[in-house]
Amino acid sequence: MLIGISWDEPGSPCKIKLMNPAQTSLSISLDIPGYLFGAVMLLLVMIFHGLVLLQIAKRYEVKTFLYLAEKKYSAVALCFYMSVFCLFMTHIAEILIWGIALYVFKLLPALGQSILFSGSTYTAMGFMEDILPDGWKMLAVIIAFSGMFAFAWTASVMISMTKNFRQAYTKLHMRKLNISSDIIDRFE
Repeated sequence: MLIGISWDEPGSPCKIKLMNPAQTSLSISLDIPGYLFGAVMLLLVMIFHGLVLLQIAKRYEVKTFLYLAEKKYSAVALCFYMSVFCLFMTHIAEILIWGIALYVFKLLPALGQSILFSGSTYTAMGFMEDILPDGWKMLAVIIAFSGMFAFAWTASVMISMTKNFRQAYTKLHMRKLNISSDIIDRFE
């Protein structure tokens, strides 16, 4: 039996009561537990993603601005590649968050299986069967949605990062071609 929360009248305190079998099967057939858990986890994962992306982008912009001002063009490239690696690791962390949550809430029996399922679903690769229990099937769609949204968000950050990278690469190439520093400095 599932536990339900109900209100007799608006504004009255809530009462916790057991749901009858008909309500339980309806709840499971509509995947209500999956929607509720998925919505909370989606919110947490997207907040995590946004905060980490903001830190990576902020640090990249400041460091590369300073490196460009100091004419350390190779350092801009190194900073770019390190930032891209950090973005990649953010997605790995989010797969781990989903996997650990599936395991902690006993939706899947083994931690490794939970992480593998989360990775398969988050990346929308779908190389695993849907092994979630009844009432939780919609969670796979929510995990996939979080991955697609996170990848799109990351791509937009990477596109904004390429401006300084491209500028440093071009200035470094101009220096190798022995173009005068006055002309290189005017290039934006």
